[in-house]
Amino acid sequence: MGMSLLVCKQTRPSLSIPTGSGRIIGVRPQKEKVVVVMGATGAGKSRLSIDLATRFRAEIVNSDKMQVYKGLDIVTNKINDEESRRVPHHLLGIIDPNSDFTATDFCDLASLSLKSIVNRGKLPIIVGGSNSYIEALIDNEDFDFRSRYDCCFLWVDVSMTVLHSFISKRVDRMVEAGMVDEVRSIFDPNADYSRGIRRAIGVPEFDRYFRAETFSDDDDQENHARLLEEAIQAIKDNTCELACRQLEKIYRLRNVKRWKVHRLDATDVFTKRGKEADEAWEKLLAVPIMIVQRFLYNVGPEVYNGTRKTSREAGMGLGKEGRQANQHVTDALTVHLLQPPATILFNRCFTVSMPVPMPMPMLVPVSMASSMTIIIRGRRGGR
Repeated sequence: MGMSLLVCKQTRPSLSIPTGSGRIIGVRPQKEKVVVVMGATGAGKSRLSIDLATRFRAEIVNSDKMQVYKGLDIVTNKINDEESRRVPHHLLGIIDPNSDFTATDFCDLASLSLKSIVNRGKLPIIVGGSNSYIEALIDNEDFDFRSRYDCCFLWVDVSMTVLHSFISKRVDRMVEAGMVDEVRSIFDPNADYSRGIRRAIGVPEFDRYFRAETFSDDDDQENHARLLEEAIQAIKDNTCELACRQLEKIYRLRNVKRWKVHRLDATDVFTKRGKEADEAWEKLLAVPIMIVQRFLYNVGPEVYNGTRKTSREAGMGLGKEGRQANQHVTDALTVHLLQPPATILFNRCFTVSMPVPMPMPMLVPVSMASSMTIIIRGRRGGR
């Protein structure tokens, strides 16, 4: 099969699709695409967003109200350089820790980040546990978000019993990683715990312990150990309560505000260890990949709440021409790389070389930028 692929910049993008009946269906994207990853703290939102970003040429916009602040990387569970896998992150560790950062501030900065990302032909992925910030952005009438963007909502869910156990162990790991010293470095007996980064779970809980450590005349090691243990337990309890509140907000957004949210049950991943846990994650990951693929390119089966529709269900409501057009979209946007080494040349942009076999077809990013026309020359045998 001979094939050449040309990507050209154009002012008003469109994709012309032959229907098989001699007519042409013109598809003109009306809105930019945004993926939103939600879930309770510790459920795996960051991991999912990075896995998606590496597959769909995306950049991540942080929507965690504590991770926007500089400092306290352990307390706020900021993703590190190795975990980010070079995926660009926006609104992460940029705000002065002593200043207030409101939902309005988030909407202003997030809107600028979204515009910057889509202007560079990338897919924005908003991720974080502060659902009030996400709601403020998406339902913001001043910004008019919904007239500008189409959203795909992904909810990473974990059984609360399993998640609470994980949270407890995660706090223990945070303590081992140096959380106590990290919080001690900003301890101020006159500090206001209702402002800035000091509102974060993991800061006010240590107040009594640090006061005893700083001002106590006696060297009562037993009392200090008790206060430290109480602080750590309070952090675990408060984090579990936060997870419950986050879950309640997601239920409200889905059931009351009628947001179309795709639920991804990651409980199985948390109940396994080592290789089995990794395999469970890869199995789970296949579902949001299909969801996002369909959202961006309108190809592939429909998936709701982790269930893939059958070919008959996916075809319901489509006439013959609609099914043919859908097949042509699939042909146009999915390039199977069969001969190693596989190289695709992007006009005036860059060259991508990939080894084969590939784990999945390469998806050409057309609609996420809404600024590309893709022309594929060549034919498949027998067609």
